[in-house]
Amino acid sequence: MNIKDITIKKENNEILSKEEIEYAVNNYVSGDISDEAMTLLLKAICKNGMTFDETFNLTITMLNSGNIIKYDEIEGTIVDKHSTGGVGDKTSLVVLPLVAACGVKIVKMSGRSLGFTGGTVDKLESIKGFKTEIDYEDLLKQVDDINIVMMSQSNNLVPADKKIYALRDVTGTVESIPLIASSIMSKKLASGSDVIVLDIKVGKGAFMKNIDEARALSKTMVDIGNRFGKKTIAVLTNMDYPLGLTIGNSIEVIEAIDTLENNGEERFTKLCLSLASYMVSLGKDISIDEALKEVEEKYYDKSALNRFKELVSYQHGDINEIPLCKNKISIYSTKSGYITDIDTMKLATLCNDLGAGRKVKGEPVNHEVGIKLNKTINDFVKENELLLEVYTNDNIDENEYKNAFTITDENIDKPKIIYEVIK
Repeated sequence: MNIKDITIKKENNEILSKEEIEYAVNNYVSGDISDEAMTLLLKAICKNGMTFDETFNLTITMLNSGNIIKYDEIEGTIVDKHSTGGVGDKTSLVVLPLVAACGVKIVKMSGRSLGFTGGTVDKLESIKGFKTEIDYEDLLKQVDDINIVMMSQSNNLVPADKKIYALRDVTGTVESIPLIASSIMSKKLASGSDVIVLDIKVGKGAFMKNIDEARALSKTMVDIGNRFGKKTIAVLTNMDYPLGLTIGNSIEVIEAIDTLENNGEERFTKLCLSLASYMVSLGKDISIDEALKEVEEKYYDKSALNRFKELVSYQHGDINEIPLCKNKISIYSTKSGYITDIDTMKLATLCNDLGAGRKVKGEPVNHEVGIKLNKTINDFVKENELLLEVYTNDNIDENEYKNAFTITDENIDKPKIIYEVIK
């Protein structure tokens, strides 16, 4: 068996055996297969795809390349959530304390993003003193006390995916449903949860641009999770427009707290309540209607806000110290009308240029910069009315920000928040 023959087989659109997949992955991780040889195989997979069995075997092979966490000491069901990522995606900061307040246990491992803004760990580290590395004994105590831990991902978790993804990122082999599904699910399966709720973003500001692609990816990941014995569902959500009103790190944490204070933007709040309901429904084995009733109760009585404050305190953060750039540039509309489109990726790129995200792995992010929208999709804006605010100490081209908004005389149909749920 050798990598050349395996690659030729996939180039001929033949099915790879479990042993051939194990050979390719394990020998690449060990360094016995070169980047160049592995790239050819990845390109063949991108071109010809994989069957479900091939994708499942790839997932399990990557899963077995590192530690698999088991929380035998924790009683009850552990629930996890994963988002494929979106602009202004601070949903975990609202959803997970809400779920924990309903009595469901959560151990959430997140990474640092290589994207337009930081990942969940970067956002949490906007809070002064917040500790994202937690030892096992403290983890067990915290879950027992408050039902929730949000922490950085272990370095020993799925090393095969880390190496293969880094190669995919620089070789144009990212866009492949089998490769995306196996990458995400290998990490989720390794992190020890019993229930997995996948938030699959769809639209102009997401990796998956249309419903058909998102549906295919979702079905593959749900089937992998279920075959592995995990309750898994995927919720397809709208990412045509920014989530909520902020893009950045500190600024998104502040908005998450505002949302938990019952002062959140309407569409973002509805999304958070819906995702939390699916997690509680599966975690407690109750109907979605029963779960929504619990979730709304814990949201409106601010139990979820108190749980977030407890989370911050347990992980040594100071919720009163979330530094935001003191310099603020206000940008005003040049015309009156309804906002009928927002170039989400343009705003994301502009925020990245401010320093909120990374362009290379390991680069620090600037937690203090960001964008705050004063108006969002379908809102009416008057000429010379505040459109958005940019938190930065740098000079900016205000027209670049204005040009991200399309303003017309008539509004559009109310955009959907959730498209469908795949079980």
